[in-house]
Amino acid sequence: MKTILITGGAGFIGSHVIRRMVTNHPDTRVLNLDQLTYAGNLENLKDIENASNYQFVRGNICDTAFLERLFRDNEIDGVIHLAAESHVDRSIADPMAFINTNIVGTVNLLNACREAWKDPGTKLFYHISTDEVYGSLGKDGLFTEETAYDPRSPYSASKASSDHLVRAYHHTYGMPVVISNCSNNYGPMQFPEKLIPLAIHNILNMKSIPIYGKGENVRDWLYVEDHASAIELIFSKGVHGRTYNIGGLNEWTNIDLIKLLCQIMDEKLGRVPGTSEKLITFVKDRAGHDLRYAIDSTRIEEELNWKPSLTFEQGLARTVEWYLSNKAWMENVTSGAYQSYYRTQYEER
Repeated sequence: MKTILITGGAGFIGSHVIRRMVTNHPDTRVLNLDQLTYAGNLENLKDIENASNYQFVRGNICDTAFLERLFRDNEIDGVIHLAAESHVDRSIADPMAFINTNIVGTVNLLNACREAWKDPGTKLFYHISTDEVYGSLGKDGLFTEETAYDPRSPYSASKASSDHLVRAYHHTYGMPVVISNCSNNYGPMQFPEKLIPLAIHNILNMKSIPIYGKGENVRDWLYVEDHASAIELIFSKGVHGRTYNIGGLNEWTNIDLIKLLCQIMDEKLGRVPGTSEKLITFVKDRAGHDLRYAIDSTRIEEELNWKPSLTFEQGLARTVEWYLSNKAWMENVTSGAYQSYYRTQYEER
């Protein structure tokens, strides 16, 4: 039985990847490594926590001694690296946390693999990254795998650095690697510091929906299950040394997205049309706010035959249905000290 280590597996994207790998690959042992910081939630994995090929391990990728023991005690055949600090506003307030986790933590993992993998040709280190490393687009054009890096925030700079280090280990040490850069994810079980679940929560509670600036910033939205299917495909069939961009082919301005969400919520909640839209509140724009992100997914479509399965309208309706059916989950993760923060801050991812 092969063993794969998935870091950040209790988080939003990670939990969907864990579930997919555990369910679709019963002959593979899946280790879920997560520190369980504020965005990590084992409730996301209740349905598979007793699976015979699944094991949770609590730990920190910044702890080198812990990683050495983990790799010594387990014959790990592959790593899918999702663990990261990912909130731009938090990176502006505390950049060192992002440098430590996203850069130092990634190097620690690479070193652990390099030490443990005496025959690296049979292994794989898969690093999950973001489209934010490419910077900001104007009104035209798309990010491709050849787009020059131009990060604009401490978060995106930390992810760009980790991307470069993964490639450096490939070229310098022969580490078998793949990298993917994805657009904005959305869907069930996303922590409500992100735009869509925050808006859903605030609409439910008739609280204001904060929108940065004039809401004109454009993002490409990718349903999380489609992203998980792409990750599974790249891990299984991706060409070593390659980078794959994963996009949802769904460009929306923030204000148009929120207006659509308000319409869906009014319909689902039986409210008078326009009720939720009145909650929209424009707030001071974020420092260095990138205007537009958009992904060209041609490579993964042509090489690995992947395409998103849902339109944004379909995915958003499915997302709303999940949150309305899981209000207890939302209340659990929004209780406590974080409550005052998430009401006024959000992340477009």
